[in-house]
Amino acid sequence: MTRTQKQSDRSEEKTANPEKNGRGAASAVQSVDRAVSVLEILARHGEAGVTEIADELDVHKSTAFRLLGVLENRGLVAQAKDRGKYYLGAGVLRLAGAAAVRLDISQEGVPVCREVADELGETVNIAVLDDDAAVNIMQARGTASVTAQNWLGRRTPLHATSSGKVLLAHMPPTLREGLLARSLPRFTERTITGASVLRSELAAVVEQGYGIAVEELELGLAAVAAPIRSHDGKVIAAISVSGPVYRLTSDQLPELAKRAVEAGAELSRRMGYGF
Repeated sequence: MTRTQKQSDRSEEKTANPEKNGRGAASAVQSVDRAVSVLEILARHGEAGVTEIADELDVHKSTAFRLLGVLENRGLVAQAKDRGKYYLGAGVLRLAGAAAVRLDISQEGVPVCREVADELGETVNIAVLDDDAAVNIMQARGTASVTAQNWLGRRTPLHATSSGKVLLAHMPPTLREGLLARSLPRFTERTITGASVLRSELAAVVEQGYGIAVEELELGLAAVAAPIRSHDGKVIAAISVSGPVYRLTSDQLPELAKRAVEAGAELSRRMGYGF
């Protein structure tokens, strides 16, 4: 880009109307696209300076500097102070690690979920924490659940599901208390909406090694879930067995929970826990 073109670019940025000057939807999308391009440039080159990045983006240096500032604040890029060059930050590794964990769990979970579903005839899911909800990333259906609801990709409330209770029970205390301080929506008459009652149940989840939810999210639905741990012992997911209450009776739930715990332990071993 020539100096004249850069000056023209700067002039256009100053004289653009509000909708095109960073406040409109189109400008926001453009900024996101440019920020992603910055990450791709750094991934390709290893490191690059503001001038190099501005040239590749075909923008003024001030625009590139602003983009780098935002990315640096979020830990996605870092600057080598002695050279003035930028490189990918630890935040990228954190995001990549989270994606890899999900991918590993879903891949390793296929044979385990299939085996449990075939054995029990019920629906088996693997759920991971997604902000303030549990999202199901893997599902296998048994022979008895041919008409069961598809839970794959669905976000479910932590306080009203067996998987959610497992994930909530093993959260860092500060994070868990922050979630419990919020209003707990009621879905059925059996939904736990009191924080003190839920705390007691979460303590039981940790002690017994599994969580149970009977008609707390939907009438007629029961489920049990057990934790899945990563190599460092942290609970990163939950595996659940769910089905109608007329099949998953109170007498059967302890045996189903035992099987879920065994499946969770097997998946934990596959994720490196215990080695």
